Amino acid sequence: MTVAEGALHPGSAPPPADEERRLAAVRRYQILDTPCDGAFDKVASLAAQIFRTPFATVSIVDSDRVWFMATSGLSGTTEIARASGLCASAILDGAPYIVTDTLTDPRTAAGPLVHGGIGVRFYAAAPITTADGYHLGTVNVLDTEPRQVTEEQLAALQNLAALVMDQLELRLSAIRTVTAERQMRTAAEGLARTLQRTLLPPALPRVPGLGTAAAYHTASEYEVGGDFYDLFPLDDGRWAFFLGDVCGKGADAAALTSLTRYTLRAAAIYDPDPCAVLANLDTVLKGEYQGTNPRYCTAVFGVLQPEDDGSFALTLAGGGHPPALAVRADGTVEPVRTTGGQLIGLLPAPRFTQTATRLRPGDALLLYTDGLTEARTPGGSLLEEQGLAAHLAAGVWHDADGLLAGVHQLLTGLGAGVNDDTALLALSVPTRRTEPVQETR
Repeated sequence: MTVAEGALHPGSAPPPADEERRLAAVRRYQILDTPCDGAFDKVASLAAQIFRTPFATVSIVDSDRVWFMATSGLSGTTEIARASGLCASAILDGAPYIVTDTLTDPRTAAGPLVHGGIGVRFYAAAPITTADGYHLGTVNVLDTEPRQVTEEQLAALQNLAALVMDQLELRLSAIRTVTAERQMRTAAEGLARTLQRTLLPPALPRVPGLGTAAAYHTASEYEVGGDFYDLFPLDDGRWAFFLGDVCGKGADAAALTSLTRYTLRAAAIYDPDPCAVLANLDTVLKGEYQGTNPRYCTAVFGVLQPEDDGSFALTLAGGGHPPALAVRADGTVEPVRTTGGQLIGLLPAPRFTQTATRLRPGDALLLYTDGLTEARTPGGSLLEEQGLAAHLAAGVWHDADGLLAGVHQLLTGLGAGVNDDTALLALSVPTRRTEPVQETR
């Protein structure tokens, strides 16, 4: 089927309000008109199996067409006109788009896909959404008969869309890595910085009721480190985040970092329990590097649950990583320890531990890699956790951005004493404003 076969019709879906920025996000992932990818083919096939439908697609919505990254049951079909109104409607918001009977639903009753071609009578889609909130396309299923769906099927469809987004991120990371390697011949410094950026999220998502900030401080202009971080939503209203450090430097560390980051996100989709996520990462690293030199990392993984009073319940697990520091509203600093958590990917049967706390209005949380605490002060001693805590306790930090600015000031002051890369992730809960009490007369 070609674009021409889906001519404009009165029921065409209007473009999203942020269409120009959404299309820029589509272009960013460099996926349009690329050869078939086995991973996306498996997603389409699995979607059809879950819903027991004859057709399924993984689709990207372009300016005037819907291009299929993968299909199941639609051999030879590569694109249709955007004006067909199904995928184009499904990207208008972040919720699943369900049409149980296209002939009786006013959104689709006049659509060309309903009255021509395969005669679509059922359609369900979950949007493929970037970390910064743009809907690139959908994972969707279609049938020629009306259908009902279950909550379990919808949850599975959303998980498949999230996996497609993770694969696009990983693919983009690989593209950027290849680009960076080509630059090596003429610009070693440019290579290191470009490659480092490919291993980190391009932007942190917006979290309602939470301030977020991240930074990466490099110790060498010519060497790629292995520090990483990420923040992303879970499908139940909670938010997950992680920060860590892989062993080594250079290309090997970059490959390990990419695998680690992707594995942590994928594991959290199936079981977001922090200890379970770290255990899954340990299994993957051992399987990937079996029979070779062991590759390992340290990491902390947390889950945030927003509460009605504006606070966030926090569950945090650690594997061999320095403790996070909670900066409370009253200025006190306390470590959030996951005592006993061991290195990931190295030991035969490592133990991972977790702890729970709460971030209340005015509180902040700082996660960091050991490049910060192993930096040397002008006196020659290591900064360590105590020195970092003392620096934080001596300042006034209004939000996550201010907290990172304070740490940046500390790193700048240490100068040559910083000999390793440092990744930083800060989370803050804004102080709740109270309305002034009006006197009555």
